[in-house]
Amino acid sequence: MTAQVTTIGFDADDTLWQNEQFFRLTQDRFARLLADYAPRDHLNERLLAAERRNVGHYGFGIKGFVLSMIETAIEVTDQKVPASVIAELLAAGQDMLRHPIHLLPHAREVVTELAARHRILLITKGDLLDQERKLAQSGLGELFDGVEIVSNKTTAIYAEIFARQGTGAAQALMVGNSLKSDVIPAIQAGAWGVYVPHGLTWELEHAEPPKDAPRYRELRDLGELPDLIAHLP
Repeated sequence: MTAQVTTIGFDADDTLWQNEQFFRLTQDRFARLLADYAPRDHLNERLLAAERRNVGHYGFGIKGFVLSMIETAIEVTDQKVPASVIAELLAAGQDMLRHPIHLLPHAREVVTELAARHRILLITKGDLLDQERKLAQSGLGELFDGVEIVSNKTTAIYAEIFARQGTGAAQALMVGNSLKSDVIPAIQAGAWGVYVPHGLTWELEHAEPPKDAPRYRELRDLGELPDLIAHLP
């Protein structure tokens, strides 16, 4: 075990448990509901534009997604969207908020193993109540030394968390499926950033890998993390 890393931050959604697939399923439902008004590709473009506009107002998560779907439905129907469609979209959001947690492969084993030797943090963004629900259902809650549910993941936020919850960013590592939110700002704060790709990634989370950054690493899956940490220079 390297003495350099004392604190490990884990992203939650699509790093420890499935998340994006439920957004994609709901987006398919959205496209079917509005099929008489606009083709799927056009709807997806309009919805993404609405999400990009609204993320600063609503934050990340299901509630902002549902509001963006409703806004898009109003726009593409010239304000003639049936109330029944709005009701269906609200129901779809409620279904998402009730969906059971499905842990990703190796999540429990890796967090358990690393918790025995490191200070372990959960650092996630999104709806507070929804993230608390998912953490409670995951069965992983007792393994974390700290839980940080933030409105956004920035360099300043990582620096503050690793200083307050650990021994500073220089001795911290952040692992997640989003280059934009989990990896790049953590590296900019001075920590290690470990990218574990997921098959589905929200378009607004896309970024180019910082391959020239000395503290950047990429893994095929979460199961490789303990060995990586043990052999960091």
